[in-house]
Amino acid sequence: MKVEKEFVLREIAGDNILVPVGETALDFNGLITLNEVGAFLWNKLQNDITIDGLVQEVLNEYEVDEDTARKDILEFVGYLQKADIICQDGETPKKIG
Repeated sequence: MKVEKEFVLREIAGDNILVPVGETALDFNGLITLNEVGAFLWNKLQNDITIDGLVQEVLNEYEVDEDTARKDILEFVGYLQKADIICQDGETPKKIG
């Protein structure tokens, strides 16, 4: 998986916000707020990484069991995929809108 590069993570007033940039800023109506773990995952998604890789990174960083980590990661990744913010290997990232 990899991130659609038209979003950047910014800390604004203590909140982690995904901000659309470039053409995406014209098409994407809004901002996305991430919690600490969401921001951690977003940073890991800057490099091509698998679900298993994300799970291992979370297990190394946080005190959580593997099943919970995997379930939460799949939910987070599913949300980003549905919004066309990330894509699987071999896919062309889609534009929002």
